[in-house]
Amino acid sequence: MTSRLPERIADELPSGVDVPQLSGNIRQQLARAIVGQDPVVELMLITLLARGHALLEGVPGLAKTLLVRSLAGVTSCSFARIQFTPDLMPGDITGSEVLEEDRTSGQRALRFVPGPLFANLVLADEINRTTPKTQAALLEAMQEGHVTVGGQTHPVPRPFHVFATQNPLEQEGTYPLPEAQVDRFMVRIRVDYPSADEERRIAAETTVADEVAVEPVLDPETLAAMQTLTRKVPAAPSVVARAVALARASRPGDDPFVDEHVAWGAGPRASQFLLLGAKARCLLRGRDVASTADVDALAHPVLEHRILLSYRAQAQGLRRRDVVEHLLRATPQSDATL
Repeated sequence: MTSRLPERIADELPSGVDVPQLSGNIRQQLARAIVGQDPVVELMLITLLARGHALLEGVPGLAKTLLVRSLAGVTSCSFARIQFTPDLMPGDITGSEVLEEDRTSGQRALRFVPGPLFANLVLADEINRTTPKTQAALLEAMQEGHVTVGGQTHPVPRPFHVFATQNPLEQEGTYPLPEAQVDRFMVRIRVDYPSADEERRIAAETTVADEVAVEPVLDPETLAAMQTLTRKVPAAPSVVARAVALARASRPGDDPFVDEHVAWGAGPRASQFLLLGAKARCLLRGRDVASTADVDALAHPVLEHRILLSYRAQAQGLRRRDVVEHLLRATPQSDATL
């Protein structure tokens, strides 16, 4: 990894800020609390720089909550965890208006009390266990950057990111997210089991001391500047074409394999997120120009949750990742510069 950004890109940031160096410092701090999960950390950092939201999918006990809380601590961002349950109401997450009386004048007035959505990093734990009405309230904050209570809109703080978790094992009594809401998440991040060596470290280190506190290495203002810079990273026409080609290739119409195994493909938002993710990835690695290799590296987390398999594919045991692998092989690539 390059230790310093080219000057024409670095000049866009506050004095003394170096994105690759900050990325390394963040990873170093997170490693104090989290063992392994390097690909997950990188995707979360990419999500932050791209101003996106992410779905974290994995079985219980893989430190998803600790990871998001630690990321908030490292970036000096406010953090809120919402445990989604079937009885959770929209007002429980957005906040509500309360009637207050002025003791001196006796006048009464409504005052808005913000809910847990008013944080920089929000962990929506088991998002598919709450009702569509509450899911819709979360979607408004994700998409519009504000919530509506009592006919009044209230902007959420910036930066604002939702990291939602889903348990892939238990689906009874859940409310699967509508495709329109799933599409609002930039990436779906699979949190896998640790390796044998990592699990031994986890068992040894977490049973002899209290939870390790991470130190902040970044502030929300600098993070916002990095997010603005990400969108200024140039991408050649071939890189844009690669992102669009992968998204379009996922739709039935031209490829017999896709026609047979895909019911619905990714929409234009996938192209946007592939390109934004590519820009964020190259920025984290100290480069000032995104490449098609950056786009390909984001193909699985960006495209998988946007592809709806056909009944034939499900009967054959085909997975969404298999379809994305096919797309990467079948779609021509004009530039593979790392």
